[in-house]
Amino acid sequence: MSTPRRRLFGTDGVRGEAGRFPLDAETLRTVGKSLTLQLRQRLGRVPVIIVGRDTRESSGWLERSLIDGALEAGAECKSAGVITTPGVAFLARTLPADAGVVISASHNGYQDNGFKIFAPSGRKLDDETERLIEADILARTEKKSPAPAVEIRPQGEDLESALRSRYLDFLQHEIAQGLSLNNQIIVVDAANGAASGLAPHLFERLGASVVAINDKPDGRNINRDCGSLHIEALQQKVIAAGADIGVAFDGDADRSLFVDAKGRFVDGDATLWALGKYMHDRGQLSNGLVVATVMSNIGLEIALRSRGLQLLRTDVGDKYVLEELMRSGAGLGGEQSGHIIFPHLSLAGDGLITTLCLLRAVRDEGKLLHDLTEGFQRYPQVLMNVEVREKRPFVEVDQIQKLVQETESQLGDGGRLLLRYSGTEPLARVMIEGYNQAMIEVYARNLAIVIQQTLGAR
Repeated sequence: MSTPRRRLFGTDGVRGEAGRFPLDAETLRTVGKSLTLQLRQRLGRVPVIIVGRDTRESSGWLERSLIDGALEAGAECKSAGVITTPGVAFLARTLPADAGVVISASHNGYQDNGFKIFAPSGRKLDDETERLIEADILARTEKKSPAPAVEIRPQGEDLESALRSRYLDFLQHEIAQGLSLNNQIIVVDAANGAASGLAPHLFERLGASVVAINDKPDGRNINRDCGSLHIEALQQKVIAAGADIGVAFDGDADRSLFVDAKGRFVDGDATLWALGKYMHDRGQLSNGLVVATVMSNIGLEIALRSRGLQLLRTDVGDKYVLEELMRSGAGLGGEQSGHIIFPHLSLAGDGLITTLCLLRAVRDEGKLLHDLTEGFQRYPQVLMNVEVREKRPFVEVDQIQKLVQETESQLGDGGRLLLRYSGTEPLARVMIEGYNQAMIEVYARNLAIVIQQTLGAR
């Protein structure tokens, strides 16, 4: 029996510890070479590849390694320098280019890094090409490629600046067209990441008074006690500055989370609620549908239902959210983590676009952010993990299936049960939401006991 090939690409590209396989210089060189060869074979010409990176100390040399491999195989490469992940996706779509690659580990600490590859549409690279690149990485294939068909010239900072300006101009003149932020005080937590040199400048262009925090990256402070994973400092700053709103990005700014004027946290679910209502009232919410993942709180589903709107759920990951958006024709989707997608604007989640859309809703409604989130009640949630010896389908275990049906019947429309296995550990995960904390704790504990008795590790 042949050994299954190791998978490197996940739903969000490849991540790992910088300097170790698969985030070492030689692997990134192989990625650049393999991507170029796949594109050349498909296109029959020299491909153009856009590259960008976040602010962690390893991103520069990883980007150079990737570009070296791409140039060796005959690509034309353009680097935007430090730029957000959705900024790379935008440039790949509009320059136009044949692919975009961003060097980033998103919300991870500086020790990690990763890469994502975008097609010209702005979507993540297709699975087939990922598998071919993966095979080249794992085989360390030494393919002889033709000599580069373009003259390679050193790239200066002027091109990087021009590419970043192109992205900012798109945000200001197309996404924020007609939006004035005069008299608005906005606190921006840039997570010491890719948004540091972009977000404050963008909101200032639109007339806002910007208070920027965590906007001085040093290569090692990206996401450290700041940004979308650590919202406390932003809450304190919003109150201290008397700001109208606060926004926190993650390291590559593909997601954004918010704080209202009273310092209250507004997560991705609350953002989907506020934007869903706003878009529906203006005839912009296709088919009355909002897409979210299985991890979104049932309070979102109940709130949307109260307005005659339907929530469609997907597996966890923006890749699956986008697939459902395209399949259903819905106009809005996202994750509790703040990764929001507006498919009519961009096929990549973009924290800056999300912020501009939310600010427009606040202005057009003439209300505070807190007012826009009213009507969304977050229901209590219980999570339990049970170590298992095997991952049999739950429907095949009669005792589990019987208790699941009984529990769902007791929860009714006011609660939700999610039972699934961990993708990486020998664990069964029990998640129950409902209006009564004590009640759902009992339900979850009973399920955990039955799973332990039937599938638990001996």
